[in-house]
Amino acid sequence: MFQHLLVPTDGSSLSRQTATEAARFAKAAGAKITGFHALPELRLMGQHPGLPTDTRADFERQARAEADRALDTIQEAARAEGVACDTVMVASDRPYEAILRAARDRDCDLIFMASHGRRGIEAMIIGSETQKVLTHSKVPVLVWRGNRG
Repeated sequence: MFQHLLVPTDGSSLSRQTATEAARFAKAAGAKITGFHALPELRLMGQHPGLPTDTRADFERQARAEADRALDTIQEAARAEGVACDTVMVASDRPYEAILRAARDRDCDLIFMASHGRRGIEAMIIGSETQKVLTHSKVPVLVWRGNRG
């Protein structure tokens, strides 16, 4: 039924659980996986005289290292299940748009992602990338809520 899953990650514990479940799902479906991470973009309002010149490079290096760790988790989960896996990372301050673009560009037929289940004021302030993906996606989205105790 599904042949190519996009598995977005933010590197959280829930995303790591989701990677494991996505790999199991992909194995059962005979599908491959593309792991995805949206790097945050550093936006500076001009140059401040006291701001070190290497701030942008340090920020990008740290963000890339975090993305590599998050994507490695997806690759390890896929490898454990014998599932083909590729990864992609892009810089975007709108992760949901980047997720949708990656799913389209990579011909994914399912987005398999986590939901932190934020509610109330926290959900309004932080927002929900999962909710935005659900609202705007043209391909099916499977939301993994994880093991809640």
